[in-house]
Amino acid sequence: MKDAVMTDQATIEANRQRAKDYFKAFATKDADWLNANVAPTYVRRDTTLPFEVVGPEGVLELGDLLLGAFSEIELDIQDTVAEGDKVLVRLQFRGVHSGAFGDYQATGKRFDVPVLDLFRMEDGKIAEQWPAIDNVGLQTQIGMLG
Repeated sequence: MKDAVMTDQATIEANRQRAKDYFKAFATKDADWLNANVAPTYVRRDTTLPFEVVGPEGVLELGDLLLGAFSEIELDIQDTVAEGDKVLVRLQFRGVHSGAFGDYQATGKRFDVPVLDLFRMEDGKIAEQWPAIDNVGLQTQIGMLG
């Protein structure tokens, strides 16, 4: 097997559910869930952000930024693939640009963009996340790009 650690099916399914539940906890800023399910050493591997996202506190900080800029947020999970300690989630990120996004003021425009998030689990917690968001599509739909 490619993975150094053998993972049983029950653990794989628990990892899949944890990755799916992450999005609800993120959207509702559920600090209790995040503290219980996101490792203190968690890192979001995202070069598009102006700050590092580390641990549950970092996830909450990112939530403050995004939930301040966007409302009526919908994180519509389309697919999940789980193997070993990894879970890939494909979803649609929808909402309304209702607050400042960086230096760009609210437009009230709706957006709907695809997202892929790859999670790595360790000891029953989310240890790493690699997001792939259609930022060009998002910025175009809210009017930041022509």
